[in-house]
Amino acid sequence: MNTGSQEKKIFILDTNVILHDSASLRHFANNDIIIPITVLEELDNFKRGNEIINYHARKFVRTLDELCGDAIFNNGVEIGPGLGKISIRLDEEMAPEIKKSFSPLKKDHHILNIAYIVSHQNKEQKVVLVTKDVNLRMKAKAVGLLAEDYTSDHIKDVSALYTGTRIVEGVDGNLIDRLYSEEEENPNLSELALNEPLKPNEYMVLRSANKSALATCDNQQKLITRVEKRAVSGIIPRNAEQIFALDALLNPDISLVTISGKAGTGKTLLALAAGLEQRNLYRQIYLARPIVPLSNKDIGYLPGDISDKISPYTQPLFDNLGVIQSHSREGKNAPHYRKMLEDKKLVISALSYIRGRSLVKIFFIVDEAQNLTPHEVKTIVTRAGENTKIVFTGDIFQIDHPYLDSHSNGLSHIIAKMQGEKLYAHINLEKGERSELADLASNLL
Repeated sequence: MNTGSQEKKIFILDTNVILHDSASLRHFANNDIIIPITVLEELDNFKRGNEIINYHARKFVRTLDELCGDAIFNNGVEIGPGLGKISIRLDEEMAPEIKKSFSPLKKDHHILNIAYIVSHQNKEQKVVLVTKDVNLRMKAKAVGLLAEDYTSDHIKDVSALYTGTRIVEGVDGNLIDRLYSEEEENPNLSELALNEPLKPNEYMVLRSANKSALATCDNQQKLITRVEKRAVSGIIPRNAEQIFALDALLNPDISLVTISGKAGTGKTLLALAAGLEQRNLYRQIYLARPIVPLSNKDIGYLPGDISDKISPYTQPLFDNLGVIQSHSREGKNAPHYRKMLEDKKLVISALSYIRGRSLVKIFFIVDEAQNLTPHEVKTIVTRAGENTKIVFTGDIFQIDHPYLDSHSNGLSHIIAKMQGEKLYAHINLEKGERSELADLASNLL
């Protein structure tokens, strides 16, 4: 989505752009925006409900109402200072080039038709169809139209995304010895020759010629502190990144943690283990994941009550609980997980059934966060109350949401935006720990 050129463009928005970001009309600089009437009809179907997309539908329609009145159907109205105009375009008879290739029964094709007609009526300007639907973009290009994704909240270079850790080579062996010594003071951060300043809550693997240590820095960013390996709820971390993740999850000064990594790296398991370890510090432990149906029917079509409907989505969370239970069964302080579930001290649910609850003194784990939009992630974080800790886990390269990718999902967004904040820590887990076979499959298949 290129809005930076001085040549004034006309952007035609698809419904999914608005459902992704109701403020999208303010992100097209001084270019003009056209909303096909079909889009308003589709938004009408989304106005009722408690999901984020329902909020966006209502918000956008209210914004249009505030902006315009009747004038919007004529020459459009100004969106705001430095911005272009917005107008509604009524449906028109299918252009012959569109009609011969595409069925008029599909709403998408009516939006495509408007884009096609507008482009031919405004040949002196660039007309761009903006949609998050890859298939519709391909159809537009097939009939000679410009089509782009909505990218105002995209992360440009995912390969350069903050990992939360770094390896520091050539460290003085005496400095590492001091980290392990109980008698000497911790080394000062200035003693390390770092290429870039250390971010708050960033972790380090320090290496000398024949020694190494896992470390981070104190809250004042002055002293280097060693990160120790420790078992949590019977779960023992197996690599440096897992040790770092548990340190962040158990740190009371860090209110927001994100853990990314491919399947089998232990993201959800570590988060749940840390929450259960600290169960006495929180009123409740919430473990939730977004529902992303793999067909165009939502869970209302599934048989049974709410528990039956969401069971396929929450079962992996119960599987992780079972792993922890098997590891901690013999411990004297092993929590009674079944009783915690019965007493609602531990809540495992689909994310949509947790929205609206008060997040005060909660250890809140959101699994599969890569299937959330940036706005959904923001909504969750901004609802955090006093003494609440929020943990997002997910794999930014394994997206199930039809209109998100590794650049536009909420997990990538929060990692890019929150790095360097004192209340935030991020760890990217790289090594799979389920089994050698699972790791091989994750890398090759």
